[in-house]
Amino acid sequence: MDKIVNKRIYLSPPHLGGKESIYIQEALDSNWIAPVGENVDRFQADLEAFLGDGVRVAALSSGTAALHLALVVLGIKAGDEVLCQSFTFSASVNPILYLQAFPVLIGSEPETWNMCPVELERAIKDRIGKGKLPKAVILVDLYGMPCKMDELLAVAARYNIPVIEDAAESLGSEFNGKHCGTFGEVAILSFNGNKIITCSSGGAIVSHNREYIEQTGFYAGQAKDPAPFYKHSKVGYNYQLSNILAGIGRGQMSVLNEHIAAKREINAFYRSELSAIDGISFHTEPDSRYFSNYWLSAMLLDHTKIKKTPLQICETMSSLYNIECRLLWNPMHLQPVFKDVPYYGTGVSERLFTSGLCLPSGSNLSREDLHRVVTALKKIIASKS
Repeated sequence: MDKIVNKRIYLSPPHLGGKESIYIQEALDSNWIAPVGENVDRFQADLEAFLGDGVRVAALSSGTAALHLALVVLGIKAGDEVLCQSFTFSASVNPILYLQAFPVLIGSEPETWNMCPVELERAIKDRIGKGKLPKAVILVDLYGMPCKMDELLAVAARYNIPVIEDAAESLGSEFNGKHCGTFGEVAILSFNGNKIITCSSGGAIVSHNREYIEQTGFYAGQAKDPAPFYKHSKVGYNYQLSNILAGIGRGQMSVLNEHIAAKREINAFYRSELSAIDGISFHTEPDSRYFSNYWLSAMLLDHTKIKKTPLQICETMSSLYNIECRLLWNPMHLQPVFKDVPYYGTGVSERLFTSGLCLPSGSNLSREDLHRVVTALKKIIASKS
């Protein structure tokens, strides 16, 4: 096959809505470009209104910073064990190590691809048997798909283990009519450049607990004690979101529902064009309780029916057709940095990694772009070379 020269189609690029520049200019005009100001306050308020359920929000510099501070406000300390999904991005696990705590990794179940409730309970029982009651569990809503929230929360509640919901990829997704990002003791959001809305970078902590939100603000601003001079009785962090970036976030909130609708339309298009190919299946809402934003449209390939591997498809899509695809997450228990971490799973995470890929899912993809993607993918799968 000869190389096709076209504009690059990216996996999930930023998609500005038009109002971002207005709020940025307001910050510049008012000279509030520091990590405080009206844009920060209004962005937090917009998120609270969107999520509902009486939650409070503290905007931060990244989703990773949010997860780090979620662990801090829950009192996680050096030597504590924290349970976390293995099939995820490393940012879900790394903050555990920031606190010199120990991650315990849990495998996935095949319906949502998220943490398996059975394996979670098996891990808890085993850790208790070893004299180590885990101090928190981090649930992940992968690729926008809500996890089995009711089952997982029930397991954690049986052992009185607080839950952190990693909703970095699932803003706008829902479980049982309730927004992802509103479950557990604390939840986190991400506004990285590839997320459903972006501040260029940024994140947030979400909680019903006002004290956790207040503590987040305290720790994010270098933990300055109330005093007429600089006094610090706790270790703090430089995790505040700038008023400039919060202006981008405010503009993005005005198009969030449009982005969710666009992502779901893209997913529906891929299904309509590709599901007839024997050997392709899609990451799918298990039942009516689940509403996914389909941040990334992900699919699995049956190796007995499709002879191209996900890696071969990704490489050919990029080199020949100038289209970016991505392999599914390489499970954390297979990563060199976590090779000695306890893992409880049944092989589902490993099979997902070796069988799946993500297709371009940017909310600004045109119908022409989508046809390019499916046409290229069909050619690669059909090719004998």
